[in-house]
Amino acid sequence: MTSDYKKPIPVPQVESDQYWQKAKEKELWLRKCNACGKAYFYPRDISPCCFSRDTTWIQASGKATLYTYGIVERAPHPGFAADVPFVTAMVELEEGPIMATNIVMEEPTPEKLQVGMALEVVFEDITDTIALPKFKPA
Repeated sequence: MTSDYKKPIPVPQVESDQYWQKAKEKELWLRKCNACGKAYFYPRDISPCCFSRDTTWIQASGKATLYTYGIVERAPHPGFAADVPFVTAMVELEEGPIMATNIVMEEPTPEKLQVGMALEVVFEDITDTIALPKFKPA
């Protein structure tokens, strides 16, 4: 699988190992601060809300709304050349955090995308150990 994938590959860190393990199982997990009660993304041990180390993992619903997006017409890296046009986006997860991702759909056009539209997570296996969460219209 890895040899076919020509795009940059995320490098898991100790703080994000569970995130990547769960993504490979087709589950989206977030960190939640027990001190202030806020879920956040990207996964890290210290809460960006109040800097508490009292955090835990929670499973996200996989539901989101489109916060903002851009349609990429020119590949930013040779590995993306076959994918253009594609949608890069920020989505607001049901649990509150905003996450950078891609929107996957047959034909990405402004007429088919609307800020606030409902989305759901899907996963793309890119290596034997990494699956990327992406979102599609719900």
